[in-house]
Amino acid sequence: MPIDTQAHPAHLITDLPDDQELVLKVIPMPGDCNANGDIFGGWVMAQVDLAGSVLPARVVRGRITTVAVKEFIFKQPVRVGDILSFYARISRIGNTSITVVVECFAERFRSQGQYVKVTEATLTYVAIDDAGKPTQIAHS
Repeated sequence: MPIDTQAHPAHLITDLPDDQELVLKVIPMPGDCNANGDIFGGWVMAQVDLAGSVLPARVVRGRITTVAVKEFIFKQPVRVGDILSFYARISRIGNTSITVVVECFAERFRSQGQYVKVTEATLTYVAIDDAGKPTQIAHS
């Protein structure tokens, strides 16, 4: 399939990471758009937060909460019909917190099988007990 150079200049096409886990796939819909027809940044941020929570939840096996977004970079716009693939990896496990790197790649509607990195973020989650207080992470 030829590359749509207007939607995807060749220098933007990338491979998917092999050192991270696919944790979420989603397709933004027209209701997620801003007035310019692009997807709201806040919608993307919410999806990144969901994707970022998958690996810490697996480690903690209990409640977690987002406590920090250390970095959030919007590299390219997200459009209606893009297939978004969110990849994550744990970069640090502390006593009560887990830091995760999330990268989001888009397959544009007309360029299936070609990926463009649209967002990357670093988030920190804290394990909490039933009262909402930080709790120790059991290391295996």
